[in-house]
Amino acid sequence: MKVQLLYFDGCPNWHEADDRLREALDAVGNAGVAVERVRVSTPEQAVELSFHGSPSVLVNGVDLFAEPGAPVGLTCRLYRTASGLSGAPTVDQLIEVLAAR
Repeated sequence: MKVQLLYFDGCPNWHEADDRLREALDAVGNAGVAVERVRVSTPEQAVELSFHGSPSVLVNGVDLFAEPGAPVGLTCRLYRTASGLSGAPTVDQLIEVLAAR
């Protein structure tokens, strides 16, 4: 399993997403899986990576939370959670999508 966390330097939420991703990987029995952190620094790189905003979680190259028609670019990303919009997916959301992989 290849896990990547895509982010850009101006994003205030990627550290929280990183912590939650590590917790979720541990919870689904993938504690040994490394998370590759990928800093996206140009609009061209954002297009090349189909970067839908920071933070983005990819497993085997697939954005686990991509919504159809979502814009690509160096922006902060929002996630729909049970308690409203958040700058990072919850641990439970991450567990759900990781367990399905």
